This record gives sequence, C-alpha cells and structure tokens, in this order.
Amino acid sequence: MYNKITALLLFFVSFVQAQDEIKGKIIDENNEVLLGANVFWFNTSVGTTTDINGNFTLKKVDETTSLVVSYIGYKTQKVEITSTENITIKLEAVTTLNEVTVSKTKKSTEHSKFQVTNVHTMEQKELLKAACCNLSESFSTNPSIDVNFSDAVTGNKQIKMLGLTSPYILIAEENIPSVRGASQAYGLSFVPGTWVESIQITKGAGSVINGYESISGQINYEILKPSNDIPFFLNVYGSQDSRFELNTHFNQKYSDKLSSTLFVHGNTRQSKNDMNNDGFLDNPIGKQINILNRWQYNDVENGFVSFLNLRYMKDEKQSGQVNFNPKLDRLTTNAWGSEINTEKIELSNKIGYVFPDMPYQSIGFQNSFQSHKQDSYFGLNQYNIHQKSYYSNLIFNSIISNTRNKFATGVNFNYDSYDELVAVNFTKDFSRIDNSVGAFFEYTYDNLDNFSLVAGARVDNHNRLGTFVTPRLHIRYNPWKEAVVRASVGRGKRAANIFAENQQLFASSRNFSILNNDGKLYGLNPEIAWNYGLSFIQSFKLFGADSEIVLDYYRSDFENQAVVDLDFSPQQVLFSNLNGKSFANSFQAEFSIEPFKHFNIKSAYKYYDVQTQFAAGQLQRALQAKHRFFTNVSFETHIKEKGQQWKFDATYNLLGKQRLPNTSSNIPEYRLVEYAPSFAVVNAQITRTFSGTFEVYIGGENLGNYKQNNAIVSAENPFGTYFDSSMIYGPVFGQMYYAGLRFKIK
Repeated sequence: MYNKITALLLFFVSFVQAQDEIKGKIIDENNEVLLGANVFWFNTSVGTTTDINGNFTLKKVDETTSLVVSYIGYKTQKVEITSTENITIKLEAVTTLNEVTVSKTKKSTEHSKFQVTNVHTMEQKELLKAACCNLSESFSTNPSIDVNFSDAVTGNKQIKMLGLTSPYILIAEENIPSVRGASQAYGLSFVPGTWVESIQITKGAGSVINGYESISGQINYEILKPSNDIPFFLNVYGSQDSRFELNTHFNQKYSDKLSSTLFVHGNTRQSKNDMNNDGFLDNPIGKQINILNRWQYNDVENGFVSFLNLRYMKDEKQSGQVNFNPKLDRLTTNAWGSEINTEKIELSNKIGYVFPDMPYQSIGFQNSFQSHKQDSYFGLNQYNIHQKSYYSNLIFNSIISNTRNKFATGVNFNYDSYDELVAVNFTKDFSRIDNSVGAFFEYTYDNLDNFSLVAGARVDNHNRLGTFVTPRLHIRYNPWKEAVVRASVGRGKRAANIFAENQQLFASSRNFSILNNDGKLYGLNPEIAWNYGLSFIQSFKLFGADSEIVLDYYRSDFENQAVVDLDFSPQQVLFSNLNGKSFANSFQAEFSIEPFKHFNIKSAYKYYDVQTQFAAGQLQRALQAKHRFFTNVSFETHIKEKGQQWKFDATYNLLGKQRLPNTSSNIPEYRLVEYAPSFAVVNAQITRTFSGTFEVYIGGENLGNYKQNNAIVSAENPFGTYFDSSMIYGPVFGQMYYAGLRFKIK
C-alpha cells in the first residue's frame, strides 16, 4: 500500500512539473535537427538552447505564450504555443534573422527586425517579379538599390547604393567576395538570376568578417542549395530586342548526405537594333555560356556541412556602329566598333563543423580561386586584364559564458595577380600583385529582448595599402512593440582599380590622365571612407491592414578618394587623389501596406546629396539624380487546388533631373544641357501558373517608351574629337517586351 501511494505521489509531481514545462524539437527544412538553436519566451529573458538531438525543455511563464526560435543562418520564427509536449518547429535556411509569424504567407522581401545590421532580404519569389535574367537586373523591384541605365556601347548596367557606385559595395557570393577587381564592370551580369535563392542587402558598414573594402554596404547572394533543390528546372526567355536565354538546373541526390546540382545557362543576341537611328547598336550582340556544378555534403549527426563549386563562363559582346564588321574593321577607322570577350574559371569550397558537445561552437573554412580574363577594344582604345585570385577565410564562432554573448574570430588571406594592359592616348602595362593577410574579432551581445550590438575590428597587412585597422559598430534597440532603431558606424579602405571600374570611358575620344604619381595604386593613394547610419522601422495596422514604414539616413565621408573628373574638359578624364571634400548623404523613406490578402503596395522616396571636389570646384556628382520616387504594386490570386494562379506586378520609377558632365567647351552642336530632364519608367509583368510544375510570363519594360535624345555625342564622327558614348542618363532602346516559361519537375 505504501509503495502504491509513493508511486501515485511521484506521478502527480511529475505531472504537475510537466504542466509547467514545454518540450519540443527544432529542425530545418530537410527535417534535420538543429543543435544549439536559441529558444526563449517573447519579451522575456527566459530561454534555453537545443541539445545534440535538437530537443529542448523550457519552463512556462505567465507573461506570454509566444515562443521565439533563432539559429545562425536561419530565419527567426515567432510561434504561438498551444501545447506543452511534442512541439516541432521548422526553421527556414537563410542568412538573415527576420521575424516571421508562421501563420502568415512568407513575404518576398523583408526588413529584418532581429538582425543587428540593417538587412533587407529579397527571396526568390521577389526575383521572379521581373525577367531577372542576371543579378544586375535583379534589383528593379527593390528601392534600396538604384540600377543605372546601360550605356550605349557596352550594355552594362551599374548599380548604386546610398548614392555610391558598385565598387564601394562589397558584393559576395555566400559571404565570399565575388564581384571585385577585373569583374567590377560586368561581374553582376555573369550571375544568372535563376541560380539565386535569396539576396541580402546590408546598408552601411558591414561585418568585419567579410573584409575591409565595404563602404556603402554589402550585397550577399545565396545560390540554390542542392539538398533543397528540385530534380529539374527549365526557364526559357525571349525579348523584343532579340535576346534569348535558356536556364536549366539538374539536381541529383546521391544519398541522405550527398547531393549535387548542375546549372547551365546560355544567352544570345544576334539581331542588330538601332531604335534611335544614330547608327550605333542600342544593345551589344553576342553570346554567353555559363556552367556551375555545385556539390553539398551534410552530416548533421557529426556536425559537418560542406559545399564545392566548379564553374566555367565565357561571354562575348560586340557593339558599335551598325555596319561594323570585326573581321575587317577591328582597330581601324573604317567603322567604330568594340568587342569585349571574357572567360572566367572558378573553384570554391566551404566546410563547416559544429561541435556536437558544444552546439553553440563552430568553425568554418572558406576557399576560392578565380581566373577572370577580359580581352577588349573600344574603337582604337584597347584594354586587356587577367586577374587570378585566391581567397581564404577561417572563422571560429563560440560564446562567452552564455548565448547572449557570442563572438566570431579568424584570419583571412587574399592574393590577386593582375596582368593589365591599357592602350589609349598612352600605352602602359599596369601588371601587379596585391596580397593581404588579416585577423578579425567580432563580439555580439543580445539580451534576447530589446537590445543587441555587434562590435568588430580587424587588422590587415597589405603589400600596397600598408598595415591598417578597420573598426565597425552596429546597435539595435526595440523602443516599443514592432519598432526597431539601428545605428552604425564603420571605416572602409580599398584599392581602386580605376580602369576596370570605368570601362565605359574607353568608348569615347577622351584622353586619360593620372595627375598623381607618388602613390602605389596607379600612382594614387588608397580610398578611405567612414560611413555613419541611422535607421528606424515601425510595423503597424492601418485601417486593419498590415503596414510598415522604414526611415534610413546614411552618410559616407571620404578621407581620400580616387576622383574620376569628367568636368575639367569633355576631351579628357582626370584621375587624381581627393583634394578637398567628398561625401554622400542618403535619405530614404519607405512605406509598404497590404490592403488585403495577396495585394501589396511598396513606395519609397530617396534623396541624395553626393558631392566631390573636382578641378572645377565642389560639384554634385554627375549622372546622379537628387530625387527618386519608387512604387511597386503586386497582386496574386488565391492558389487553386492544382496550383493555378495569376500574378500581377508593376513598378514605377521617377528620376529627378541629373547633372551632366560639363561640355561647354565643345562646339555648339555637341554641347549638352547642364541638367538632364526628369522622367519616369514603368515596368510590368503578368505570370500565369497553370500547375505546380508549369507557368508562363509576359512583361514589358519602359512602357512609356521614354528615350534619351542624343545618347551618343558626335555619333556621326566616332573617331573625331567630340565622340562620347558615356553620357547615358536614361533608356536608349525605348519600349521592350518579353515572354518566357518555367517548367519544374518536383
């Protein structure tokens, strides 16, 4: 009798204790357990981490029934708890920690509320709102990135962030710097849009882990993971300007741990278009073949994950006068023409290990080798560059006392060998070797409630930049519900590749001059700038609709800059060290609302004050609109039983007037106005999904048919004194329509 009473009491005590606890498991999208995931009650300091089997036990609290789950590399989820046992929570693998309520449809773009840095994530769903043929065209529906119109010869589209061009943005593929050096001008066009899983845009100074070069921000794009990919994907695209593209993905899972995807991309444009009748092609003709073989190995039980990428790309472009024949007219005055031929080989790998007995501790090793070779000429100007690079990064992550105090530390090494030949009004070999080794430490504090910070610093030794320190600080604070305030400050330093980054200027009759000769970078000193930023996000209900407002202000101050001066004379371009002030002020106000389910409106106003001291004085940066207005509207019908659905997307961009480089010394017929007029561009797309495996889309760009007049100065005399094709501020081609289809085997 005594034993029965004791057993009954023990059962009752355990039952009461069970009612005061919740138990569950954290897994990823592949149903694999996550070790060391943070689990805590919302707006409290009560939390725990998952064990080696992904399990957790947590005491209940009276303040809330909302549980927040976070894990590095995965999207943070906020879950309403209705049970106490056998809870299973699945996290989505992305690189930013954004708040998601599991009962709602996943957004195509999100501003992070949990991430300390100011991160804006674009999911693959957002990339499908436009044709998105390559990475440079992926930002047309995103207000954080400005996409310049392609110049009249190379067809290149340059992006800007915070009023600064892409060289001041650290662009990385899965946190390995990718678009830099020789690839700065065209590298974004060598990444097919269908390969991209998501894009993370970080405004302001980024993490010291990824390097010292970031000044205005970072763009990190994630490639589709073989372990998550479908067996087969096909995308076919064709446009009015005779551009045709084919993308195929072949995925094979060899075991529960090993999988591989073969990405094959090809594009071509063979028809010549001259819509503005200036005798020059509006877009280059040419072709590209791009192949990536990607392998992934996951061994969650033992804590290992690794990736291996093998890539080959060849791109050929021809532009210039319509009657140009490269076999007969190359580097002659018979007709003006240009060819840009690029070949790229890349081998990269990443391996990560999570300590089974210490799931909060991990080590990662990244390696990348690239060979980027470009042979090109522009009329009588020649430019050849071959960059061979090796990058290595060793990262160790752990905690200090508890998971509120985390740190990352490591070392990285970078080697660049450049063979660079410039033949303009002078001929010179600028071949050189750059190498650097650096060490970094980054501390993260999170009170698991309303405050977190990231403080980092790195020390680097560069053979031409010397030894220097890069400090960066980010702070996040939640002053009240659904509000986030962020502040950041950081320093960036970089070696400007003045010719690779300004290739559009080769397509002109300008003489090139480098005014300084005592520096170690083409005679110039390295670029150094500080970036300061403030950001505010507030989510709220407006007439019952989910709404959000985002306010950003950033300033970049240059201690030194490689100044590209087009205003001294329309017949010259001067490269010099900064002698005075150079800064970029950027303000953005963004508002988004979902008036009803599946209907979203996103608007933004942007103001830029970007000034530099040129030889003629302190001037606003040329070809930079001070005022821009953006609106994107998207609507989806409800998904029917067989996956049938309509999707409608439209984007409106209004660009204010832009200052044009000074041409007052030209003869009257070749003088441009001081400011280009303001204008608007509308893009739209309709997608019809017939099933979960097949869909078609049609769209149009520049539906208002705006065209820049006199896009090329002195187009009728391209070998004369006044020829210049780089003064592009708007569309040249006019309206452009496209169509395509997507087919999947799941």
